[in-house]
Amino acid sequence: MSERKPTLWSESRRPRKGEEEAGGTEASATIDEGDKLSWRSVFQRDYDRLLFSTPVRRLSDKTQVWPMDENDGVRTRLTHSHEVANLARSLGSRIATQEEGLFNADLHRTIQPILWAIGLAHDLGNPPFGHQGEAAMGRWFKDREAWIFTHASEEDEKGFAEPIPEKQRLEFTKFDGNPQTLRLVTRLQTHAHGLGLDLSAATLAAMLKYPVSAENRNKDVPAHKKVGYFETERDIVNWIRDETGLKEGQRHPLTWIMEACDDVAYSILDVDDVMKKGIASPEDILSQMGAEDRLKDHACVAKIREAFRRVDEAKHGVFVARDIKIGYMRAYLMEALLDEAAASFIDNAAAIFAFEGGMLPILEESVLCNFLKSVAKDHAFSNPGVLKSEAVGAEAISHIMSFFWASIRDREHNDDIKSCRMTAASKFAWSLVSPNYIEEAARCITKQTPPQRIRYAEMRLLTDMVSGMTDSFAMKLWGDIRALPKC
Repeated sequence: MSERKPTLWSESRRPRKGEEEAGGTEASATIDEGDKLSWRSVFQRDYDRLLFSTPVRRLSDKTQVWPMDENDGVRTRLTHSHEVANLARSLGSRIATQEEGLFNADLHRTIQPILWAIGLAHDLGNPPFGHQGEAAMGRWFKDREAWIFTHASEEDEKGFAEPIPEKQRLEFTKFDGNPQTLRLVTRLQTHAHGLGLDLSAATLAAMLKYPVSAENRNKDVPAHKKVGYFETERDIVNWIRDETGLKEGQRHPLTWIMEACDDVAYSILDVDDVMKKGIASPEDILSQMGAEDRLKDHACVAKIREAFRRVDEAKHGVFVARDIKIGYMRAYLMEALLDEAAASFIDNAAAIFAFEGGMLPILEESVLCNFLKSVAKDHAFSNPGVLKSEAVGAEAISHIMSFFWASIRDREHNDDIKSCRMTAASKFAWSLVSPNYIEEAARCITKQTPPQRIRYAEMRLLTDMVSGMTDSFAMKLWGDIRALPKC
């Protein structure tokens, strides 16, 4: 068997059970036996596997910014993710066309499908209610940090012989959807060999937005400021790095493109929703752009102003004219930011392909992008309806986590996560936990597992369950919990 060399574009898939002992991954090194004559590349199949997965469908009922029940024309996490995927493919194509040979990989069979895949997947691990949901989950653990990482219960006086390490506690107190995404696609989806969606090494590497563990998190380095993968996925990350040649802290080059397109989507399309909801008009946004000294002479401002003039001359109805103007503004802003992002990536290509972790995101210093983010902050994220939804969602998550934690802990045998629940409420909660999440937790708990590792697996199961919920499911469950009789 020939030894494969690491490559950023590794088509390898993780070994099936038994292949590790056999000393190789030849059967899964490139493409599955049944697909050797397929027109689809390994990376095109990665995208397809994601597209048809349950976590992607659930994004349709997860908040982007606006509450889910107010306006079905504004964006959800699903529409946002499709837009990021489309923008990433477009940006990658621009860069590859302008700087031929930069990626040293086929544009259509490798670059585009990986960007499609990671754009679609980038928010899969986000809990209900967006970033406020992440904050609420972290706060739940923070409120209990005096005992949950060190003792069996709040009343326990002795504590674990070996508490959960301080740095590792950040996986919970600073809960983030990015490492949950990696866990979701590699561990938690059902698979005959326990491989999740069984994605290629290159796609998984590009999916790692923050390529560091809790031990190496560094809030002063943008690419390292958050936990990028959990301890439970360390073995998978080690395999990814063996296949791609990347090391701790090193980002895959395509990750920079996905991050930039997420910024483009947030900055432009959140403002797009602000206009669609009538909170600010296209003319309001254009006027603000013209009033900014560093923006008023930007080429896209002149293009937008001229497009608006043509719309006004056509004498459309008020609402039709508004929608046409929104479309023009979106298109010209998107074109401008993608041009900026492509130029920035090419200018920084040497550092990106040298895997320098200290770089700023490629749109970090974009005047246009930062202006649009400030508009979204003023008109969307500070909107009373949005703030109310976030507050309600945070309260719901807090109660839901307590409800499931009681069920996880209330079992007959501590070393058997599947053992009988002791109360009716615990049995009800346990019946709602996804069987594949329980299977994964059971894999980590045996009679030989030390107490602190059992606790870690319990907390991981809790975050798996809650982060996987949709907004509607969480709100309905919160209502069901409140309706239960209090003992």
